[in-house]
Amino acid sequence: MLLVNSCASTIAMGNNISTLLSPVVINVKTGDRKGAGTDSDIKVRLHDDNGKVLPEVLLDNLFRNDLERNTTDSFRVPLDFPDSGPLTTIEIVNDSFGLLPDWYVEKIEVKHKKINETFVFPIYRWIKPNCPYVFRCLDTSLPQNDPHIEQRQRELKEKQAVYKYTEKVIGAPVQVENLPEDEKFSERHTFDMMYAKFGLLGERCVLKILSLGERWSTLDDLTGVYRTSGMPVPKAANYWKDDVRFAAQRLIGSNPSLIKRCNEIPSNFAVTEEMVSPIIEGSTLSGLIDAKRLYIIDLKILEGIKCSDERILCAPLALFFVNESGKLMPLAIQLHQTPSETNPVFLPTDDTNVWLLAKMWYNNADLSHHQALTHLGFSHLVMESIAVCSHRNISPSHPIFKLLAPHYLNIMAINSLALQRLVSPGGWIDKTMTIGRIGLFEIIVKAWSNWRLDIHGDLPNELKMREVEDAKYLPNYHYREDALLCYEAIKEYVTEIIDVYYDDDEILKRDREIQNWAEEMSKPVPDGGCGIKGVPGEGRMEKKGDLISVCTSVIYICSVGHAAANFNQYEDYAFPPYYPACLHGKPPTSKAAVTEKDIINVLPTRDQTLDTMVVTKMLSKRATQPLGHFELTYAHDPKALQAIKRFQDNLRVISATIRNLNDDREIKYTTLDPAEVPNSISI
Repeated sequence: MLLVNSCASTIAMGNNISTLLSPVVINVKTGDRKGAGTDSDIKVRLHDDNGKVLPEVLLDNLFRNDLERNTTDSFRVPLDFPDSGPLTTIEIVNDSFGLLPDWYVEKIEVKHKKINETFVFPIYRWIKPNCPYVFRCLDTSLPQNDPHIEQRQRELKEKQAVYKYTEKVIGAPVQVENLPEDEKFSERHTFDMMYAKFGLLGERCVLKILSLGERWSTLDDLTGVYRTSGMPVPKAANYWKDDVRFAAQRLIGSNPSLIKRCNEIPSNFAVTEEMVSPIIEGSTLSGLIDAKRLYIIDLKILEGIKCSDERILCAPLALFFVNESGKLMPLAIQLHQTPSETNPVFLPTDDTNVWLLAKMWYNNADLSHHQALTHLGFSHLVMESIAVCSHRNISPSHPIFKLLAPHYLNIMAINSLALQRLVSPGGWIDKTMTIGRIGLFEIIVKAWSNWRLDIHGDLPNELKMREVEDAKYLPNYHYREDALLCYEAIKEYVTEIIDVYYDDDEILKRDREIQNWAEEMSKPVPDGGCGIKGVPGEGRMEKKGDLISVCTSVIYICSVGHAAANFNQYEDYAFPPYYPACLHGKPPTSKAAVTEKDIINVLPTRDQTLDTMVVTKMLSKRATQPLGHFELTYAHDPKALQAIKRFQDNLRVISATIRNLNDDREIKYTTLDPAEVPNSISI
């Protein structure tokens, strides 16, 4: 039943003495969106479980400006409000008064004192003028069970007009065409603080240091920058020459998902038994392969990438082995794909500075892969595609939307900001990275066609693909151990939520919103889809396990996966000899001895170093609540709330487990402690 806009049937809710003992109190939370508040007359009508329709109520406190942005208002119903049973439905009408009548409401709670119950109506929508809205208590249902399906379909059609796809880079993951108002940073978000700090830190560094010259004079000169700027010394400054830490970087650094088991030396990798025999503790290459102790990283994807300012990017191969003490150690580095006299295999037994230089050029390539793919392409951009697809196809009333929405928070806003400030022509990427923005996008396009949600987006499958799932053969892989703990907790949580609403696979098959979501995710971009490969059933979800897998992957990438790629950046990037974003000159072409000065000459300039310090420090800040503790709780169904509580409890146990593990770890890894992992890609 829809509201009747009749003055005779409307009860104005003033704040007079007669209402103080009111049996019913309505609490309304207006959202924190631009233009969320309204001066319109907002009227509501409640229904109870006996079918009784209660009188229309005007949400208005006398002499107060109600329903303003990011406020909670309480309205007391007069004493003569008729008795009712448990409340089931609320109708809302906006009468269109004022210049900006649209109203964004998060939720409405009705406290019914006579029966001692509180009824929650989660809205999370714009209430537009002269358009009636009807919501059931808890507002959670599958489309086939929603009695107000026409309203649901109308809302999705409206969102599809706002959330449109575009290829901002042809061949890369699709993004939202224009940033919707609803996706812009809220005032309470740390964006303003972040922007202010950007300016303060940049000015502080530039004024005190840039006047000292373009190039570093010595390594001591470089380390002095942290004292001068007041910024912390990155941990890497203490161990950047160490081979143990160089190898460990593959397991716990910013790019921990490249290493894979080596079952055969590639024909284009000119490493020989004779070269490595002094290093491998009496074993042989074939013996290491048989013992599953040989590992490789092949960055062929970087071959031929065009870089900014004619800079040179290597496309290296690197070999590692697990020694008798169980530590991963570097064995050999070849900086280019094609062996030649000017492309030697560098070894730990080479001249110390030559080996350092080879590691630096390798790490420059690794960092380029990390920033283009692990961080930007396969977390930020892929998840924006899926977030846009979710808004287009899944109603806010759907339990799966409520499950995923906290993990989409600010992703479109931060991606939009990054494209404007960091990845724009002449921006941070162009200034500080070898590849620049053109090379960055070229790498993404080159790799995107092979990315699959069911493999690269699924942690257990991705580990199996690289043959690194077994700690017996590759110990001390702390990223794997901690990530799997979090992944399993996420999967358990997702499974519990899905089991609440889907008794069997047939219910899933009849869920048109989820089927449309899956179909559009997998549909080719020219046909109006996201073009994501590896969606179960090529866009047709036949089993609950399919939906569990996709939702687990989405939440994992938005939280744990992004955390692993993002929050080590200052400690790694900000000391350029360890993990240089940019190197000048040419890579070594022989094993002839080099000096410290030769190393200094290839390092980023002062300006590049300072830009890297400032930006990575800012990017390393946590911007949202820890995993499982949501800024907005979309789900209010008691069973869903119980699942969230169990999820939080599991994460607390995992947090304690990781802290205990770190007590015994020779090299600590705190990045994936759930207490430090944000819910979403918000920075």
